[in-house]
Amino acid sequence: MLIPHDTRIALDTVVDLLNTAPESEPPASGQPEGERSDGLAGIGALYDFARRHRISGVGELHDKDLRAVQDVRTRFAEIFATDDTRTAAPLVNALVAAAGTTPQLSDHDGYDWHVHYFAPDASIADHLAADCGMALAFIVVAGELERLRRCEAPDCRRAFVDLSRNRSRRYCSSRTCGNRLHVAAYRARRKEAAG
Repeated sequence: MLIPHDTRIALDTVVDLLNTAPESEPPASGQPEGERSDGLAGIGALYDFARRHRISGVGELHDKDLRAVQDVRTRFAEIFATDDTRTAAPLVNALVAAAGTTPQLSDHDGYDWHVHYFAPDASIADHLAADCGMALAFIVVAGELERLRRCEAPDCRRAFVDLSRNRSRRYCSSRTCGNRLHVAAYRARRKEAAG
């Protein structure tokens, strides 16, 4: 699947945003299930997220911006939760429409020409909803909704986009969740064989 550079960046941003949600993180050792922390619990975390993803035009952020981004995150989670295009399409349409999209060509910060879908001076939430929503629209139009996944490890719900050729990726990371489960299965087989 060929994905343009700016769409790939937007998809990575959606995934990272989803993975800030408390339900995406496995509980820390000894931490009760219901006490997972929110990766976007404060304005500082929102500024860090914007910086990390090089979100342009972010001015001063307030609590209303944080709540709006958390709401957009919830709406992205609804899209990731469905494998039905007829369900996903209206969710994406509503998200993008609410952001007031105004497509414009842009070449900033060392990037070649690409399309921004958010209005000039848009809030960070509208920026994310428009650009990332259009990236998800690209996935829906391409008939690749099944590539939007959650990790299959029992204690992990992290989001990822499966860009493998045969759509076979099952874990958010083969080095962490995948390796941990493979080692556990290997140990179980050895223990069973040892009787």
